[in-house]
Amino acid sequence: MKWFNNFGSAKYLLIVLAALIAVASLMVSNLIVDDLKREEERRMTVWASAMSSLISADVDEDVSLEEEILSSNKTIPVVMVSEEGDILSYNNIPEQKLESRAAAMRESGTMVEVPLGDGNKHYIYYDDSDTLVQLAYYPYIQLAVVVVFFIVCFVAILNSKRAEQNKVWVGLSKETAHQLGTPISSLMAWIEVLKGKYPSDELLPEMERDVERLQMVAERFSKIGSKSELAMADVNAVVEKAVGYMKRRSPAKVNYSLTLSDAPLLVALNVPLLEWVIENLCKNAIDAMSGCGDINIVVAGYDNKVVIDVADTGKGIAKARWKTVFTPGFTTKPRGWGLGLSLAKRIVEEFHKGRIYIKKSQPGKGTTFRIELKK
Repeated sequence: MKWFNNFGSAKYLLIVLAALIAVASLMVSNLIVDDLKREEERRMTVWASAMSSLISADVDEDVSLEEEILSSNKTIPVVMVSEEGDILSYNNIPEQKLESRAAAMRESGTMVEVPLGDGNKHYIYYDDSDTLVQLAYYPYIQLAVVVVFFIVCFVAILNSKRAEQNKVWVGLSKETAHQLGTPISSLMAWIEVLKGKYPSDELLPEMERDVERLQMVAERFSKIGSKSELAMADVNAVVEKAVGYMKRRSPAKVNYSLTLSDAPLLVALNVPLLEWVIENLCKNAIDAMSGCGDINIVVAGYDNKVVIDVADTGKGIAKARWKTVFTPGFTTKPRGWGLGLSLAKRIVEEFHKGRIYIKKSQPGKGTTFRIELKK
């Protein structure tokens, strides 16, 4: 559908825009972090110089400036060690973590030399301040939050579209059932009148069956969107009845082959709706074969599921379109509404908690649809 294609294009545009914003945010944050890192390196150089001056100062020399510089460091973790590796002083590091933190700083190699007056040296190891570390991680946290927010918004929009779409189909189905009700009631009344006048007419039973069929169709439409009513039934019998109905109303050049399970396959079903699914797959098969070919239906039971395969010898479906065939509005027929497979998917997956999908298909060789129902 057109709106779906537009939504898909907008989706990719939003993804690209979000990626560009994320990259720009990371680049700006990294530039700020690099600037702060260089500033901390400069401060450590000044701090080491002040420490060297303090150590080398005479007793009566004024060292208030050096002491002020040293005491101004409230954020950067610092450890001063001798040439032998002994810890002489430290700052902004918890005492219980001193040894492990000092070892980590030595490994990182971030160091400033403190020359002493007698030719010896001390070494100051330092690490990034907590503020710098938090700022370095912040853009990634921010990016993660944006990604989560974007995903939540995207899912909400998609679900909103689907809910709106479902309401349209449900409303259309119920309105169809409502509109069918009046002419069906009228036809039933006319059949009763005809029975009284022509009791032995051979056409009346067939007309009655067709009207009953119309009633069933109206009932099926009315159930779309309603709470599913399931009852135990044999899948073999349901499929056999649906195929029997389609055989009588299919072109003469369409051949049916039905293979049922030897044992009954009891599943919780809404029988009219599952029959509708089978009939719909058969109708699609007839259209795909242009009214001439073979339809093979196989029903099989496994440990925890029942499988129904509906195969035709029609024109097939390209693999790229396997998922889109169940999208509302998708149709290859010039006058089709594209609701059949969409409603079939809803009936199987939402009403019966099963699966329906294309098992295999090849252009020019036919398609096999598979329905899986839980026992």
